[in-house]
Amino acid sequence: IIKLKNESEKLWEKIIEKTKIIHNNREKVIPEIENEIVSLLKELAMPDAIFKIELKSDTQYNINGNDKIRFLFSANKGTEPHEIGKIASGGELSRLMLAVKSTISGKNLIPTLFFDEIDTGVSGETAGKVGTIMKKMSADMQLIAITHLPQIAAMADFHLNVVKEIKNEKPVTRIFYLKSEERINEIARLLSNEKITDAAKMTAKELLNFN
Repeated sequence: IIKLKNESEKLWEKIIEKTKIIHNNREKVIPEIENEIVSLLKELAMPDAIFKIELKSDTQYNINGNDKIRFLFSANKGTEPHEIGKIASGGELSRLMLAVKSTISGKNLIPTLFFDEIDTGVSGETAGKVGTIMKKMSADMQLIAITHLPQIAAMADFHLNVVKEIKNEKPVTRIFYLKSEERINEIARLLSNEKITDAAKMTAKELLNFN
């Protein structure tokens, strides 16, 4: 029993030593991550955004150490940052998540990212900036995005059209690879009402940089 207790104490010493290393490494990189995310948020039309990572040691240990981490955020000048889930609106959350994932993508940690309407709550010039950041991300990894915004859809290198149908009283999803003219038509559809107009097609060509 004494021998096992001594071994246990030595193991706990190693655990504490390793968790201190993990904690110190996190402390070192937090300012860099905060600055990178705030810089991206400014690009996404949030000039007064604040993003903070709160790091505190806890008494509970697990495979990731013993830190408790909170992400704090404020979009407006003069507003104290609070936990993201309690303060961010839909549009703010979309842009914040894009900034976070863009930062992650630059570290080559994951080969593929899926975005399911990451552009919720954004439009106009901001949507264009969201698309530009996503385009940059796709240079280092595979990025698959579901979107209904033409400014963002037009940034893609390839387009797939997802169609839901009912067959034999059961829902069926079919995916089609779109060729040149089909890409123009689908972007134009996003720009139109019921009827695709020539003006919408012209705009679609401009967005796609088609001559």
